[in-house]
Amino acid sequence: MKDVLKLIRVKHWLKNGLVFLPLFFSINFLNKEMLINAILSFIIFSLSSSIVYVANDIEDLEKDKKHPIKKNRPLASGRVSLREANIIKAILLILLGGFLWMMATRVKENLIILIPIIYIVMNIAYSKKLKNIPILDVVILVIGFILRVIYGGVAVNVEVSKYLYLMIIFGSFYLGFGKRRNEILKNGDKSRESLSLYNKEFLDKNMYVAFALAIVSYTLWCVDPTTIEHIGNDYIFWTIPFLMVILQLYSLNIEGNSYGDPIDVILSDKKLLITSILYVITMILIIYII
Repeated sequence: MKDVLKLIRVKHWLKNGLVFLPLFFSINFLNKEMLINAILSFIIFSLSSSIVYVANDIEDLEKDKKHPIKKNRPLASGRVSLREANIIKAILLILLGGFLWMMATRVKENLIILIPIIYIVMNIAYSKKLKNIPILDVVILVIGFILRVIYGGVAVNVEVSKYLYLMIIFGSFYLGFGKRRNEILKNGDKSRESLSLYNKEFLDKNMYVAFALAIVSYTLWCVDPTTIEHIGNDYIFWTIPFLMVILQLYSLNIEGNSYGDPIDVILSDKKLLITSILYVITMILIIYII
């Protein structure tokens, strides 16, 4: 069972928490119907991402066997057979279909069905070909994060601030370029075709351009009169340095001995994890209690 959970990347479901952002910032998190829709959105995106992970591992099986890190994955190591992986993928597809049907009965919007399909098709195309095209490989990662937020907004019928979208876009570029940077440093440019067309200097520069733009976008969102009016106070301004510290701690990991995977970085650094939890608690206090 442990290997099955590793195969479907359960720990990476944390990324799908982005679907809760529209509900959280709409100050309707305690609304039962909206919360159920957000939870269903989380489940749908978690199943969708797991389908992509399993399909990707099946597609890259032979390459992963030769990779210094990926060779330890359940499928590449042989702990899960190819037949078992295909069965698991089929089960995930059936579950996804069931939850999509359930969601479609609650939300009469075509995007509820369309967005997960776009996400899966886009990532399968990424796995087969697009991951070998520099810049586009990171753009697809960014689109994946944005689709999560859009889906969460559609599910609860909440419009998301353009500044918040920009913050997520630039933040995702930062994460994507950081991951490519460390893949080159750890494994050279042979583990992925597109890596031979990148170089550390290019990735360093673009990482920190994206870092700065993410902070600027978040700042604009915090000081936007619409945001202040909606929340009912301007205390959110004081979370700007909080977020900056989180990104700095993340950068410290990226420029250290990390392989650059965002979830692994967050879960392996106690200071970063605790600071992130404190940030979330602070946001809850500002938005829902003060």
